[in-house]
Amino acid sequence: MFSFNSRQSDRDVRMRGFTERRRVAAAVAWIDGSIPTSASESIPLDDAAGRRLASSITSAVDVPGFARSMMDGFALRAADLEKASSDEPVTLRIVGDAFPGVPYVGPLKSGEAVRIMTGAPMAQDADAVVPVEQVQMQGNSISIEASTPVGKHVGLPGEDVTAGMMVLAAGRCLRPQDVGLLASIGLNRVDVLCRPIVHLITTGNELLAMGNQPREFHVTDSNTPMLEALIRRDGGCVTQAGIVPDDPKKILTALQADAQIVIVSGGSSVGLEDHVPQLIAEHGELAIHGIAMRPSSPTGIGKLGTKLVFLLPGNPVSCLCGYDFFAGRAIRQLAGRTADWPYPSHRLPLREALTSSAGRVDYVRVKIVNGQVEKVVPQGGSALYSSVCADGFVVIAEDEETLPADAPVTVYLYDSVR
Repeated sequence: MFSFNSRQSDRDVRMRGFTERRRVAAAVAWIDGSIPTSASESIPLDDAAGRRLASSITSAVDVPGFARSMMDGFALRAADLEKASSDEPVTLRIVGDAFPGVPYVGPLKSGEAVRIMTGAPMAQDADAVVPVEQVQMQGNSISIEASTPVGKHVGLPGEDVTAGMMVLAAGRCLRPQDVGLLASIGLNRVDVLCRPIVHLITTGNELLAMGNQPREFHVTDSNTPMLEALIRRDGGCVTQAGIVPDDPKKILTALQADAQIVIVSGGSSVGLEDHVPQLIAEHGELAIHGIAMRPSSPTGIGKLGTKLVFLLPGNPVSCLCGYDFFAGRAIRQLAGRTADWPYPSHRLPLREALTSSAGRVDYVRVKIVNGQVEKVVPQGGSALYSSVCADGFVVIAEDEETLPADAPVTVYLYDSVR
């Protein structure tokens, strides 16, 4: 059972401030080295679209498994038409019919033809199909005025998929056509990566639940719905504790959730009510607390048992930034996705210079105006509307202090379609 020791330890920065902040690259490296092995589960194929394959899939069968007609017409022996011409058409006797799933039974002799529908199995000894538009009907016979090559309008066994062929690789996000292909080789279940369970805790005595208008000295929680949407975007399943008061015992109870990842929004900085970092340090591992970036510098990262824990600032833009840089990276990898941001990017020139401080990474919300990039104001960590007005963001690296006007920068777009 967890307990809480209020005595300040060497890691307790409440009302002391950060003596140092870790580099973003160090935090990213710690995360990448701490991702556990992803679990898998077997699910029905009709639930598999959008899920990621746990292992590669090899077909045990040919698709199709038989030679079939690709046209509505007549199956015949190509050799019978070698001398066919408009002056000397060849006449063949119709001896039967072939339909999809219902083949013509028996061998096909020289001088004979089988009326055949698209997708129907080829008759035995037939090696070509002449479309119905290219024949003249004469009772139970057809007249053909041109030769045709062997294999014309015939689909061969294994033309789409051959037995032993790897059809889909592990880690692939299944699209509707992928699901259709798996069905075509006879599967009705598939092993996919489990969606990581992410437990969301939002702390703060000042918070009101979503749906309440801000009043008096309280603000309405915007981080929970924002984080839920981000977690689902990145392939996670969300559980949540709701709004938890700034009470160490209640926070510890919330931290005990059954999940692979825990995200705590709020209570991550250096105030008297910022209990979460100290709790993680005492009962788990607080690997990183305080990062050289703006916003989101009070972010914390660690472990509690086997769970990865991310402590994100309560200010909404700081929370968004910390999620994208750190928590989202872990969720995406655990879900079998690339660690990289799921944002399209463009290289565009700056309309005006951007400045930063050496040794700090800056996350700058920007707009694209007439093909140029300009900063959105205000840039504060609490100004969520600035990210709503922004087209995307620019990252100023820690070794860059000034990006001059007209310099090309990479803009990461919040929306995939502009």
